[in-house]
Amino acid sequence: MVRSLPSRARRLAGVAAIVVAAAPLHALAAQSAPATITVPTDVDQLVRTHMAEAQLVGVGAAVLVNGRIAWAHAWGHRDVERSQPFTTHTPMKLASVTKPFVGVLLMQAVRAGRLSLDEDINRYLPFRIVNPHHPTARITLRHLATHTSGITDRLEVFRDSYRWGDASVPDLEAFLRDYFTPGAPLYDRGNFLDALPGTQRDYCNFCAGLAGLIVERALGGRLDVLLSQRVFAPLGMHDSHLPLSDTRLDAPSTHFVVSHGLAVPIPPYRGITYPDGGVYSSVADLSRFFSAMLNDGAFDGARVLDAADAREMQRFQFTTQSHPENFPPSEGNSGIFWRTKRNGALVGHGGNDPGVFVDMLSSPDRRVAVILMTNTSVAPEDMGPVLKIWDALWADATARAQRDTTVPR
Repeated sequence: MVRSLPSRARRLAGVAAIVVAAAPLHALAAQSAPATITVPTDVDQLVRTHMAEAQLVGVGAAVLVNGRIAWAHAWGHRDVERSQPFTTHTPMKLASVTKPFVGVLLMQAVRAGRLSLDEDINRYLPFRIVNPHHPTARITLRHLATHTSGITDRLEVFRDSYRWGDASVPDLEAFLRDYFTPGAPLYDRGNFLDALPGTQRDYCNFCAGLAGLIVERALGGRLDVLLSQRVFAPLGMHDSHLPLSDTRLDAPSTHFVVSHGLAVPIPPYRGITYPDGGVYSSVADLSRFFSAMLNDGAFDGARVLDAADAREMQRFQFTTQSHPENFPPSEGNSGIFWRTKRNGALVGHGGNDPGVFVDMLSSPDRRVAVILMTNTSVAPEDMGPVLKIWDALWADATARAQRDTTVPR
């Protein structure tokens, strides 16, 4: 049994508190020979029990074995009145599971010769970034994507980067320019660690924002359009979208925060640094994306990454000779916006934001994989029921893998 708490809980605590105080009161898409699309009875009952215990309004899950979707299912509701079901095609915010999508576009740009993982990012930006503690150090895209750049999310700026309801969202480039330009409103030496690139790991959302801006400039388009054309459409992800304008999703889920034993609906929101967490998707769509990642960039006849690039994105980047000083090998490793979790036991990515919890994780050999997503966030100390649901899904996936005669890749 593995246990975990949301990695962003510390930084989001203040955000969630503000939200609660202000808040107002089909079958899986076609794929190659799925084993089943029916949730096992024992899993179904366990999920329902622990949903009630944790006050989760909607839950979606999928089990993958040897890179193929075994089943996907959803429980509960997507709306405040509890009248509309949460289905495998209900879009919800993915939070940090957005980052692997940016990683795919990044690797596409590398394949096209428009970017290099190991070039100084100042070559690609319309403004300069210099760590004042180490002004001659080069920061690369590989550093950004492995959270070892020496850039950090200053807490008060991070909390203010959320925009609620219909509030306008500042331009990504303008925001980042203000954060990194000496003398600008958001600049501070505290935006940087006193550490050389590669020597310290510090999970950094603004670094994903920088990578997304660089990808937009390299590929010549907005991230929402690039994702739609280069990832969502090829993989048949019809429920997925990155909302950067007033465009509304079809039947997206409301998001909820549990407070004092009640699931409280919160207003819709967006982040200024949308490449770090802005994508909406469904269980069905995320299953297709994860299958592609587990199959070296291809799913159901469509390829979004060259196989070598998919392997590089998922390759463990930290070696014995070059490992962050504050992140020992016993705690895991990192790919290109891909990471280990649970002290290296699982690989993929997770995401949490107000009203959101998502895990998209596999075994290191990619034989067993699970997606779990809920439109309800709970306090870290109340995660027990959510983790019991995860354990049940993982046990089902493991049992299926043991019965599967497919030779693992």
